[in-house]
Amino acid sequence: MDSNGDVDFHFDFSSPYGYLGSELVEGLAARHGRRVRWRPMLLGVVFKSTGAVPLTSVPVKGDYSRRDFARSARFHGVPFAMPSRFPIPTQAAARIVLWQRDRGSDPAPVVHALYRAYFRDGRDISSPDVAADVAAESGLARAEARAAVDDAAVKEALKRENDAALAAGVFGSPFVFVGGEPFWGVDRFEQVERWLARGGF
Repeated sequence: MDSNGDVDFHFDFSSPYGYLGSELVEGLAARHGRRVRWRPMLLGVVFKSTGAVPLTSVPVKGDYSRRDFARSARFHGVPFAMPSRFPIPTQAAARIVLWQRDRGSDPAPVVHALYRAYFRDGRDISSPDVAADVAAESGLARAEARAAVDDAAVKEALKRENDAALAAGVFGSPFVFVGGEPFWGVDRFEQVERWLARGGF
């Protein structure tokens, strides 16, 4: 986690609430002169550690969550369409983001492109080829992005991200840290806003 007051944004590309958070977090951070540190991780790894399962797999709660995804998107004014395949493995997309981030480039454009491709256009970004296509549409070199998915060093970087998330106490997406203070869920962004404004409360 970050200790300088910037916003660490942990997310999984198969998380609808993570998608909504990704559309809101930059504006939130910018209003307080902070930057966003994009921290892709895998909920599957987290769920194995915590014993959790995807919301849509839980009886009764699953039906509610699908309703809430769409309602929350309308509430925040974020275009949203539930993908036909859900949830999906997100290693390919996460690796592309880490490859972009760790070579010193701003990963925000490709984060947005990948999330929107999945939760707006219904494209299956679990496919390395589809993820690379989307990355190219955001301005990256397609061949390099596709190669990053299979790069051993990038795979190891994602493992480190997962380990760091678990060590920090991350158990869902989105999960935000501000100066070490944890906030889980896009419904906590109002608290994040106040925390940034006041330096805690």
